[in-house]
Amino acid sequence: MNYELLCSKVVAIARLTGNFIRKESMNFDAAAVEIKGLNDLVSYVDKNAEKQLVRNLVKLIPDAGFITEEETINSTGKVFNWIIDPLDGTTNFIHGLPTYAISIALYEEGQPVIGVVYEINRGEMFSTYKGGAAYLNNKEIFVSKRTSLSETLIATGFPYYQFDKQEAYMQLLSEMMRSCHGLRRIGSAATDLAYVACGRFDGFFEYNLNSWDVAAGAYLVQQAGGNILNFSGGDEFIQQREILATNGIIDVEMLAIMAKNFND
Repeated sequence: MNYELLCSKVVAIARLTGNFIRKESMNFDAAAVEIKGLNDLVSYVDKNAEKQLVRNLVKLIPDAGFITEEETINSTGKVFNWIIDPLDGTTNFIHGLPTYAISIALYEEGQPVIGVVYEINRGEMFSTYKGGAAYLNNKEIFVSKRTSLSETLIATGFPYYQFDKQEAYMQLLSEMMRSCHGLRRIGSAATDLAYVACGRFDGFFEYNLNSWDVAAGAYLVQQAGGNILNFSGGDEFIQQREILATNGIIDVEMLAIMAKNFND
């Protein structure tokens, strides 16, 4: 498998679908929004973007399976599986806020081999592949080198359902706020992770995320030299549905705060 060539084709597919999303954003009608669940929104843009991605990705590996947010296709491949979010940051998109992204990951026998995150409005294409580095618009990127949590800028997301952990999460946020330069919540986990990979953020944490939210971005962070953990320091971040991404230096400090304020 030529992963570099395959990644270049995935990048082209992401860019094509990004053009569709950008065009639709100019005249989007909020009345076209559907409600999947509590604070869980979807529009025809999400669904059509996903169909377009699937239609083009299936040509690259015909027997690959798909794990998708909008479930326009449901299949499992024996070796290869695409994990895609056609529009990560749907709420931002619906409200006219400019941060949302396409997230595409390819897993081979349960391990990531390609990760692409396309932040549409800035035209920033983050990509990586097995045997390669992590890139932003073809320029190699690395995680930050800040050594103390007190020097860092950290990203997070706020729970929008399953509020039984909200009190503990607020305690966690409170201590994190006092421990770093600042917390940011921009509303797209895929973008947050891509920003950790290129050093804009030094870390990111959130819980209740799905595989399509984090699969590509997490691989970008790893390929750029960072660490991906769950809140207990293990590597089962998708199964546990909690993710901590860092530059690989501030892990101990962040995990200590999580152990104190959030973990049972």
